[in-house]
Amino acid sequence: MFEQLLQEIRNHSRIILHRHSNPDGDALGAQMGLKHILKENFPEKEIYVVGDSSRRYGFMEEEGMNEIPDDLYHGALAIILDTSAAALISDDRYRLAARTARVDHHIFCEKIADLEITDTSYESCCGLITEFVLECGLTLSSAAARALYTGMVTDSGRFRYDSTTSNTFRLASELMKVPFDTGEIYGNLYADDFSFIRLRAQFILKIQFTGHRVAYIYTDRAEAESYGVDTFTISRGMVNTMGDIRGIDIWVNFTETENGVIAELRSGRYNINPVATKYGGGGHAKACGATLKDRAEAMAMLEDLNAFDKE
Repeated sequence: MFEQLLQEIRNHSRIILHRHSNPDGDALGAQMGLKHILKENFPEKEIYVVGDSSRRYGFMEEEGMNEIPDDLYHGALAIILDTSAAALISDDRYRLAARTARVDHHIFCEKIADLEITDTSYESCCGLITEFVLECGLTLSSAAARALYTGMVTDSGRFRYDSTTSNTFRLASELMKVPFDTGEIYGNLYADDFSFIRLRAQFILKIQFTGHRVAYIYTDRAEAESYGVDTFTISRGMVNTMGDIRGIDIWVNFTETENGVIAELRSGRYNINPVATKYGGGGHAKACGATLKDRAEAMAMLEDLNAFDKE
């Protein structure tokens, strides 16, 4: 599956790694993990990571993202990770690269690179990158293994989501053959400040239900700004406050921003991706998202979820 990607890497002396904006643990894990893999196995090459930063997963960014001029893309290979659609890519200068490749595990929406590697059977993009290492016989450093394992943990919900398979555990086992501190990872991921716990409690009290038991939270822009946290914390960070309510199979979190309303859709049972796709979004069958124009469009999406065919 990865022969062409390996050849593209060998053919280019400069490689620039992209992923989606508002990065989660999987996006950053794949980006940082692949950076270390390339530096370890191809020390003669220039490797750069670009994109916006994340407060929630900032501990994964190490020295941070690289700020590079446009001319570094000339003759370079740009690899896009964990991204289903072009509109979601952080830093659209990937188009300036001589060649582009994408590695992703989301449902395919559109072709965005010269070389496309998409496989939805993997729980995470980090799982795919781990497979790349094993298939190509590359050396895996402790830093790379730590980053990939972190992304695998976050996108599988600590190996709880039904995207988790025997293959997930096989790949995690391979990563754990390289020494790194899992306790440190879990401490960074799940030890919360009391202020965050209070915020989570506030969002639990905001939960509402439609007539067909779709749970939802709507946060307008003024309220979102009043919390003093980043958008990721409110949108993706709070969506699963609704995830363990008995009798709730679909839930959605709406967050107003200056660029529209971010919708995070989840289901424990049904394929809700068609609803996200209808509104220009995408993702997985049971975990997806979209950016909507306004509250009216958010309520239209909610009605689509409320009328969702559950048969």
